[in-house]
Amino acid sequence: MSVTSTVEENHQKNPSTPPEEKKKRRWVFWDRRWRRLDYVKFSASFTVHSLALLAPFYFTWSALWVTFLFYTIGGLGITVSYHRNLAHRSFKVPKWLEYLLAYCALLAIQGDPIDWVSTHRYHHQFTDSERDPHSPKEGFWFSHLLWIYDSAYLVQKCGRRANVEDLKRQWFYRFLQKTVLFHILGLGFILFYLGGMSFVTWGMGVGAALEVHVTCLINSLCHIWGTRTWKTNDTSRNVWYVNIDSNIFGLCT
Repeated sequence: MSVTSTVEENHQKNPSTPPEEKKKRRWVFWDRRWRRLDYVKFSASFTVHSLALLAPFYFTWSALWVTFLFYTIGGLGITVSYHRNLAHRSFKVPKWLEYLLAYCALLAIQGDPIDWVSTHRYHHQFTDSERDPHSPKEGFWFSHLLWIYDSAYLVQKCGRRANVEDLKRQWFYRFLQKTVLFHILGLGFILFYLGGMSFVTWGMGVGAALEVHVTCLINSLCHIWGTRTWKTNDTSRNVWYVNIDSNIFGLCT
């Protein structure tokens, strides 16, 4: 059975959200039931941005290099592993290298491989339709960041993670999905041991925040503002200052 047919069959059990419900979800952010996963994702995002705000008070030149290293490793991981290798299956590498790259992406604090890849595959399958996980048609901030914190809404729109069976069959990705929080906490302890709050704030704060917003700008700004070279059925656009940064890692969608 193909991925597409599986998703369609799953979605029949989860009918499309009525227009009035989608409007409510878009504007009334707090008037809903939060799942445990939503709290985890919001807490991680809040922590990253709080650390970034504290970073100027802990500036050192060595910490700035930590930011560059964190951003580079995380960016390469997200792009080469999550995006090109796992989501699009653009190329194959030895399994040990595939897992190593996926682990680098995990440390970018954008979620585990199963979660990230599933969302991205649904995005391309339903781009800018009512079933797109993060379409800017529901608002800039929804497509940029807020969609991350509403897992129940994503299930209503797309169904469950039925499009990543290839990853679910592999023990390593199941292991990362269940233990992602421990890896992030472990990274924080290592950075603190090596350089105190300076390394933590500039690595997991500034570095992670920069990386996540570059990724999110491709979902939001690059579907609203910019130039269009080709006439397509979606709203994707080219924004030169986002392209300069994202094309370093091939992060274009």
